[in-house]
Amino acid sequence: MKRVYFSKSIYNNIRNNVKKYRRQKGITSAELANSIGITDEYMRRLESEKSKSGFSFETLYKISVALEVTIDMLIQK
Repeated sequence: MKRVYFSKSIYNNIRNNVKKYRRQKGITSAELANSIGITDEYMRRLESEKSKSGFSFETLYKISVALEVTIDMLIQK
């Protein structure tokens, strides 16, 4: 079976899209964090391009529901 490699830029795509859709909705990162049950600090790290860590699918799903967008929209380049 052929080995599949994934682009590490997927996290940057998601981070940029989360910020974009959050701003379009007119809410702060703290408000988004509160609505999905995570800390403000974790949300800031999640949106930071300096962050080396990823995030769970559950968190991605909660963000998509809160922002009223599909997960596909969060992953797009």
